[in-house]
Amino acid sequence: MSFSVTKPGINRKPVLWFFGTGAFAASCLGHIAEKVELDLIVTSPPSSGGRGLKSISSPVERACDSLSLPVSHSSSVSEEAEVLARLRESPPDCILVVDFGQRIKEPLLSTPAWGCLNIHPSLLPAYRGAAPIQRALLNGDSVSGVSLFRLVEEMDAGPILFQEKMKLGETMTAGELLEILAEKGSKLYIEGVKCLCDGSCSFREQDSEMTSYAPKIQKHEAECLWTGSSRGVVNRVRAMNPSPGAYTMLGGKRLKIWEAVLHQFSGRPGEIVGFSDGSPIVAASDGSVVLLSVQPEGKRRIEAAEWARGSRLKKGDFLH
Repeated sequence: MSFSVTKPGINRKPVLWFFGTGAFAASCLGHIAEKVELDLIVTSPPSSGGRGLKSISSPVERACDSLSLPVSHSSSVSEEAEVLARLRESPPDCILVVDFGQRIKEPLLSTPAWGCLNIHPSLLPAYRGAAPIQRALLNGDSVSGVSLFRLVEEMDAGPILFQEKMKLGETMTAGELLEILAEKGSKLYIEGVKCLCDGSCSFREQDSEMTSYAPKIQKHEAECLWTGSSRGVVNRVRAMNPSPGAYTMLGGKRLKIWEAVLHQFSGRPGEIVGFSDGSPIVAASDGSVVLLSVQPEGKRRIEAAEWARGSRLKKGDFLH
């Protein structure tokens, strides 16, 4: 697929840049690179982590490697001399900024003909911020969506070009929703490039009175509190999958919970009130939860029934 920017005396392909770092950005890049040519891709430099503090490339850099796409590094792209020089000499028509982790400033914001666009996995102005997918699942929302909008100085407050809404399944995890919205958002971007080329679409301002925020997930928020509702526990498990992973405590050790479903049994919060095909049923403040997939501290992820047998878990035991 190719597009043209048509102006008096000019007929050419649009010049498109991409700035991204995380998993959502990498997924978007995979879809977008199939459809349009990106003239510049910038990601954050490798980080250090794991044993021996090994160098860890960003998800976007790994995606570029698999797609055989050139990629540049910058830890502060708005002050990067090489990027700013290229911006002055040959400004792009658009910079797509996705899951980048860096604030975009002038002159990057306003120099491109269409500005800087962003794919945000929420129906803006709902869930502005760093964790829209996880917050939507934590809150038990039945509907989510994705927005293509133009960046401004205020976080996630720019005018919207396109949005797409979708229903959320009751078992959908954050990782699954991320992949779906990355694909949908990438399609919106492709359509956006096309319509901006021919001038057939326009931006609309957000309704600031409907604004809500999605701050970054804190470590303590991954803990399942059995004194809360059973629905709340299941939503937390969904929201924290794949990262950082919801957890509970047993015998002073952390047990991550990767998959859980609702059950009707009742009991004292945290109590093992029975088993369903070998999987433990844990009581919450109302009803209970069946653990289906867990990961004991320092071990691999396994089916909860297998873990329960190996741990000799019995009715009346407590998770905390």
